[in-house]
Amino acid sequence: MESQVLSRATAFATVSHLRKLSRDSHHNVGFVSVKPIGAVGEGGNVIWGRQLRPALLLESSPAPAGLFVGRRENLRTSIVPAAASASSSGEGSDSSGEAKAVAPVGFFEKYPALVTGSFFFMWYFLNVIFNILNKRIYNYFPYPYFVSVIHLFVGVVYCLVSWSVNLPKRAPIDSKQLKLLIPVAACHALGHVTSNVSFAAVAVSFTHTIKALEPFFNAAASQFILGQSIPITLWLSLAPVVLGVSMASLTELSFNWLGFISAMISNISFTYRSIYSKKAMTDMDSTNVYAYISIIALVICIPPAIIVEGPQLLKHGFTDAIAKVGMVKFISDLFWVGMFYHLYNQLATNTLERVAPLTHAVGNVLKRVFVIGFSILAFGNKISTQTGIGTTIAILGVAMYSYIKAKMEEEKRVSLILINYLLTKRRQHEKGRKQHMGMEETLGV
Repeated sequence: MESQVLSRATAFATVSHLRKLSRDSHHNVGFVSVKPIGAVGEGGNVIWGRQLRPALLLESSPAPAGLFVGRRENLRTSIVPAAASASSSGEGSDSSGEAKAVAPVGFFEKYPALVTGSFFFMWYFLNVIFNILNKRIYNYFPYPYFVSVIHLFVGVVYCLVSWSVNLPKRAPIDSKQLKLLIPVAACHALGHVTSNVSFAAVAVSFTHTIKALEPFFNAAASQFILGQSIPITLWLSLAPVVLGVSMASLTELSFNWLGFISAMISNISFTYRSIYSKKAMTDMDSTNVYAYISIIALVICIPPAIIVEGPQLLKHGFTDAIAKVGMVKFISDLFWVGMFYHLYNQLATNTLERVAPLTHAVGNVLKRVFVIGFSILAFGNKISTQTGIGTTIAILGVAMYSYIKAKMEEEKRVSLILINYLLTKRRQHEKGRKQHMGMEETLGV
């Protein structure tokens, strides 16, 4: 399954949230720094923060045209510090004017760069180990439907145990939220299974090269399904991705149509997952949302696994695997691949919550490079010169696309902060004017 736990809230939802905060703060100037969620681990996580987030390309409304373009630094040094200082000054004292005690600075606050770097390392490490272990299982147990169920099953058990000890506390879910999450989980399940079918059929590096086309499908869905205008610069940045994947596919030694088509279906599934996630806004925290989506996806994946692979598994699938590696190794491999799958997706969410849009974009590209590189080393896959060049061009295209998109997201984030600041100042002015008029009426002026 690919990153990207799905990505950013719509501009309308964000502005509504900003307005709500400004109403609650009254005299204080408040703002929200909106961080992105990219494709967090190729279909692994579809959530971020306290809302289910759509993919980066699927915002419903663009930022105000030309608003503060190229003036982010001026805004950061004027508007944002002013808002932050106003908010902190209001929170620093109570109604009696007494200053509140300052909490001691912990390790996470004292060394944020070190902590963020550790998150990135663990995200990459778990992702690489998952891909390598997953492929090794397919080399002696070629049943991707069943293995996909195991991935989700181990993750669900992990979530249930965490709920039992209130780490985190289980969030209640009603029928309305369930109906919103079912389409997201269905696309998540289809994308996950087809990704694993591709992993079992072709080299891991080739599957990840095909998965590099996911931004192209997201852009196409935004343009032709949602009717959103995609800038020509983004389309041009996707041209190297298509070219590189085409070059790699023509000379890939492990190429077969099952692996290629399955990876393409996975791309389409994750694109539609982004579309449905746009409608599935919830106040649930990310861990709980991911747990519920995993449970629903598990229920969806079990019937196809029984129908497609059930007879072969009962006839000789399990016995052949046990004869090759032994019962203990077979069970332990399935358990650990499920744990690595769940943990790397959860770490991806936690990591991407801590960084800015551009850092997030670079991180996703580097993660794909790490996975492709280590999979080639681990399995000794031979690739032709043209395949290597095509893969490099595709990755560079994804990097270019991610950079341009991140810059656009940063402009939108700054615009939203500005809008919130101006709206708050206007409300304060109107409130002060009304209070002044009321005083004049009381005094009979």
